[in-house]
Amino acid sequence: MNSASAAQARQEPPSPTGLLLVDKHQGPTSMQICANIRARLRRAGAPKRIKVGHAGTLDPMATGLLVVMIGKATRLCDQFMASRKQYLTTIDLSRTSDSFDLDGQVTPAIVASIPTREQVADAVARFIGVIQQAPPAFSAIKVNGQRAYDLAREGKAVELAARPVEVHAITIDAFDWPLLTLTIDCGKGTYIRSIARDLGGALGTGGILTSLRRTASGDFHVRDARRIADLPPQLTQADLLPVPP
Repeated sequence: MNSASAAQARQEPPSPTGLLLVDKHQGPTSMQICANIRARLRRAGAPKRIKVGHAGTLDPMATGLLVVMIGKATRLCDQFMASRKQYLTTIDLSRTSDSFDLDGQVTPAIVASIPTREQVADAVARFIGVIQQAPPAFSAIKVNGQRAYDLAREGKAVELAARPVEVHAITIDAFDWPLLTLTIDCGKGTYIRSIARDLGGALGTGGILTSLRRTASGDFHVRDARRIADLPPQLTQADLLPVPP
């Protein structure tokens, strides 16, 4: 290293490394949360190009746990992405939507017979295990280099092939027609919106999400997370969790 490079290295501020557990609120995208955190880190003197990423996207309407990786911790993205997730969701069985949630074009469903709780339980059981699931058209999956949600918003037909995902457990927390509240434990790549759509199809009803909250990701739980509004304006190494071994 020459003297100029050595001087530049001495001037470069140390890059924080670690994790931040964020309780995401409804509205922003996951990447907007990361941008907010990056700005707070830079305000405290972190390098301008400090890496900030997340371990699993939450839709703008979704809330809950977002595991944010900072600095060298971003190298563990694949490991954190592969961890088991838990969600609390409410599904409206009386309506349908092109996005399978309230952000899309919502229409009433034609329901010939309102299902009983026993019928709902039987249908839910079919979605536990390794299942074939088609992702929503309004998703970040790339089709010929373009995000599926960009094509869908342009009114173009988007059909994504079904792929295997693993659902470890589904618990019925409440059912009061037309609202069904579930706790879902699942693996990487599972779309809860697609479960809502497919469950409605199995019951002969509609099926859209009215709420979605991630409560756990791997060993991390939302009860240990902080809201963006509660974070200090300047984030330093002392504000981050250490990277687990």
